[in-house]
Amino acid sequence: MDLPVMPPVAPMLAKSVAEIPPGMQYEAKWDGFRTVVFRDGDEVELGSRTGKPLTRYFPEVVEALKHELPPRCVLDGEVVIAREGRLRFEELLERIHPAASRVAMLAERTPASFVAFDLLALGDDSLLDEPLSVRRPALEAALAGAADPVFTALASTDRDLARSWFAEYEGAGLDGVVAKPLDQPYRPGERTMFKIKHERTADCVVAGYREHKSGPVVGSLLLGINDAEGRLQHVGVCAAFPMARRRELAEELAPLRMDDPSGHPWGAWADEAAHAGARLPGAVSRWTGGKDLSWVALRPERVAEVAYDHMEGTRFRHTAQFRRWRPDRTPESCTYAQLEEPVSYDLARVLGR
Repeated sequence: MDLPVMPPVAPMLAKSVAEIPPGMQYEAKWDGFRTVVFRDGDEVELGSRTGKPLTRYFPEVVEALKHELPPRCVLDGEVVIAREGRLRFEELLERIHPAASRVAMLAERTPASFVAFDLLALGDDSLLDEPLSVRRPALEAALAGAADPVFTALASTDRDLARSWFAEYEGAGLDGVVAKPLDQPYRPGERTMFKIKHERTADCVVAGYREHKSGPVVGSLLLGINDAEGRLQHVGVCAAFPMARRRELAEELAPLRMDDPSGHPWGAWADEAAHAGARLPGAVSRWTGGKDLSWVALRPERVAEVAYDHMEGTRFRHTAQFRRWRPDRTPESCTYAQLEEPVSYDLARVLGR
């Protein structure tokens, strides 16, 4: 493979905002695996958001891309699975499996599609330094003849249309709207776009759990987010699980248990002085004074998407709700930069002053 843009490429990212900003290009936010596609003739590679290859997990997509894409190109997009009129993220997760026979079976049973929304290279030319206003028409021209299961994402500069997408497309399993500045080049790994979602969610590191009062099953998952210095801060918990799921989680997380937590980012939690300037589980407060604050340390390797209502300082105000595991995320990518910044409002107006 010899392309003007070579793998791996970290895709350009988005930061959550509360409102659809004006004066941009708008697209629906797809609920799939973010994927950068590299094609050089018969060679096709699918790169994940983390840079790890996805190629072996989606053989049917690879074959389709050989037929539907220009001979030499690099595209940014999303691998999705659609069934019964909705996107099915859970079925994407099933594809990440070590057995080639199972991958082949699922490729036939629940085939995936690729939705392209940016063009990073075409032929011998890199388009990374070109503004979106140039890249988007080039993408549409390059994929003008493409057919199912390769699609070009809808895009518009009409803000009112974007609002209608936001309201209507949720019923099809889409995740909101993405707004992209038209004058910006493609900036790998940077949060230069904006996403507007139907609920506040965050990707968190699951760094431990507390056992349930009934016995050795998961009572609550301990969630962490990295601060600007790369320190994992304890931001809250997920706790609302049926008992059967609590038992499943205990078994699922058992391989990550740390018998010696001294090397854990929160290993010093029992030392009261360690809580100064950091958020660790086990901090004593007037709410927890009489409780057993011990917890089971896990290697901080797994990422979960959780829903929350709002932040209080640097932590979730209330218990977060577990949504799903995110194997396409790395612990390092879970930073405060991803969190929605609520629009400020003058308290005096609320109080009538």
